[in-house]
Amino acid sequence: MASATHELTLEEANANPAPENLVVRFAGDSGDGMQLTGGQFTLATALAGNDLATFPDFPAEIRAPQGTLFGVSAFQINFGSTAIETAGDQPDVLIAMNPAALKVNVQQLKTGGLIIADEGEFTARNLAKAGYEVSPLTDNSLAKWQVIAFNISQMTLDAVKPFGLGNKEALRCKNMWTLGLACWMFDRERGPLVDWLKTKFASAPVLADANIAALNAGHAYGETAELGPSVKQHSMPAAPAEPGLYRTVTGAEAIAMGLVAGTQLAGLKMFFGGYPITPASAILHYLSRLKEFGVTTFQAEDEIAAISSAIGASYAGSLGVTSSSGPGIALKGEAMGLAIMTELPLVIINSQRGGPSTGLPTKTEQSDLYQAVYGRNGDAPMPVIAARSPSDAFDVAIEAVRLAVRYMTPVMLLTDGYIANAAEPWKVPDTDAFEPFPVTFAEAREGEHFLPYGRDEKLARPWVKPGTPGLIHRIGGIEKAVETGHIDYSPANHQAMTKFRRMKIDGIADDIPPQDVTLGEDRGKLVIVGWGSTFGPIHQAVRRQRAKGRDVHHIHIRHIWPLPRNLGALLKNYDRVVVPEMNSGQLKTVLRDQYLVDARSIAKVSGQPFRIAEIEAAIESYLS
Repeated sequence: MASATHELTLEEANANPAPENLVVRFAGDSGDGMQLTGGQFTLATALAGNDLATFPDFPAEIRAPQGTLFGVSAFQINFGSTAIETAGDQPDVLIAMNPAALKVNVQQLKTGGLIIADEGEFTARNLAKAGYEVSPLTDNSLAKWQVIAFNISQMTLDAVKPFGLGNKEALRCKNMWTLGLACWMFDRERGPLVDWLKTKFASAPVLADANIAALNAGHAYGETAELGPSVKQHSMPAAPAEPGLYRTVTGAEAIAMGLVAGTQLAGLKMFFGGYPITPASAILHYLSRLKEFGVTTFQAEDEIAAISSAIGASYAGSLGVTSSSGPGIALKGEAMGLAIMTELPLVIINSQRGGPSTGLPTKTEQSDLYQAVYGRNGDAPMPVIAARSPSDAFDVAIEAVRLAVRYMTPVMLLTDGYIANAAEPWKVPDTDAFEPFPVTFAEAREGEHFLPYGRDEKLARPWVKPGTPGLIHRIGGIEKAVETGHIDYSPANHQAMTKFRRMKIDGIADDIPPQDVTLGEDRGKLVIVGWGSTFGPIHQAVRRQRAKGRDVHHIHIRHIWPLPRNLGALLKNYDRVVVPEMNSGQLKTVLRDQYLVDARSIAKVSGQPFRIAEIEAAIESYLS
């Protein structure tokens, strides 16, 4: 076992009290099970009562060559005894399963942070694959961090030897050995993990026993080996929380459950037409397990068929839902125009990823806002709303359903790869507290001529189930005559129908809450305006800067289009408006266009979420 440690003086220890949160990153080859390890450590952490946020970061390649930089998979978790709203800026602990994992991730580790490395994987061949000429464990290149290296691979082989597994199968257990060590380091219970392994390998009890043995061996090693002061047990107190039932939830899970809740509140069945695409595919996976709630899922042959089938379902009286990422949303564009023209309810989920084109399929970005607000041919407006976190995605999905059925319109719900894959604790809501918004389908009335494009006070047209006696009408993609629905593409009629469709969407601004100030006051020197997954780092950065006495405030927008009625007046109460976005400044441009405010942009398009420190630095710069 190789180690390098720094002995803390009493003065240093007193100057650095026990932290309220810790950031741990597991990193290894994509075949090392780092996402599985991180997921189970998340479960153990949630059961310990800590607040948490996670960031799975996996390679874009389906299966990069083992041991290469392209194949590194990582899972970061930030947990603590206080409110946690981001996955953390820099890890305190990096567990690196091979040289490539170390090289890709080490520069993000805090100075003085701890590296735990599997010495058994630092072979000449693996070092060469990672671009190392000599082992970083021995050349003093890691001097600014604490380093401890031992042969995890060999100790895993020793732990599972009694079960008669081959070398390859045995080494697959080393993620459980690592998880066992992490459970010891952070005082986590192993019981739930043992139960999970028994369930996972119920049909192969030998594999269950081998993985449990590896888990216990890693835990025992932490207890019995004298690893030095750099590796010690941390006991993190539980975070304060309101009483209630909690569970961890990813953004994809929350959207699936929110869609189900929304259709139940509307009294509808749901049809989901989708086509696999990263990072949106998980929504289809989760919904396919919820058939008992009136959910029908259909994996179509392509993106166009997926949205077209959903439109057909809405025409038939169910709520059509479709989901994709930016490239697939582009393919759905013409069909979205059809849904807007026919004025049928439809929910479209865009789990944004890096772009353009196929982009960075496993990385996160917010670069589809223009596409969501403007990206259709003709004047074809639709409501656009954005979730700010995994748990918030549940409420936003319900809101998308409400707007779609109330205003007979497609609605786009924006998330991104970070929200879709990340997890956080979620207090399961009391379903009795939700206000239903039941749908009423049109029925024939004696002596009344049916007008399929006759409108109510919200300018929404009636929803008709096919086959309803007396309500035969035309529907399709060519312009309809006002009220009657007959084909009419005369200039005056097109002008009128375009105006009605725009006025209907603009009127939604009267049916959404006024924009609030998330943190701070409704006037001041500087306001940081965010949307989507930038919420966590913005909120933490503003909170820290306000604690230093700085005049900075936070506004976070859920309803992207139409914008809240009071937003323009609110923004003009601040001397400076700054918008951090994971794009080149798209919301900033929309705010300038709509309100003529001198909004400035903090742009980041690296495929990684914002760090708190980046936004803090921007705040200090603007206020100075």
